[in-house]
Amino acid sequence: MKKQFNRMRQLANQTVGRAEKTEVLSEDLLQVEKRLDLVKQVSHSTHKKLAACLQGQQGTDLEKRSKKLPLTILAQCMVEGAAVLGDDSLLGKMLKLCGESEEKLAQELLVFELQIERDVVEPLYVLAEVEIPNIQKQRKHLAKLVLDMDSARTRTSYQRTCTTLWPKK
Repeated sequence: MKKQFNRMRQLANQTVGRAEKTEVLSEDLLQVEKRLDLVKQVSHSTHKKLAACLQGQQGTDLEKRSKKLPLTILAQCMVEGAAVLGDDSLLGKMLKLCGESEEKLAQELLVFELQIERDVVEPLYVLAEVEIPNIQKQRKHLAKLVLDMDSARTRTSYQRTCTTLWPKK
């Protein structure tokens, strides 16, 4: 309780300008800290929009994801239509060929989306939701420690002044 009171008193004195405030971050680091919130906001919104662009469901296994892609559904429909019409008809052959092509396109899209998710979406999420909040938390902790250090320095200085002015008899 006393420590919190001293911390608040020191903060008030620094705000008013009566107490000296220790600067532990360089000018460059202060500028980086100001940009941190912007980076968090941009990375969060980019992650959200990019995840919405992916056609497959995030986080599901490869098989489930493949079955839910619109291209896979179209390919399956074409192959089934080709089976109904038979290989002897021109439309059946065309549907079979197009269905196989669509299936290959779906697999390529799936591989591409998995790569985007692994290389871009997940790192953006980690940056916005884990790393930047940790940096901000550590910065608040540093500010608290600096305030404690300034408070202790002020108290020590005050005690020296008092013992010099009014020595014990």
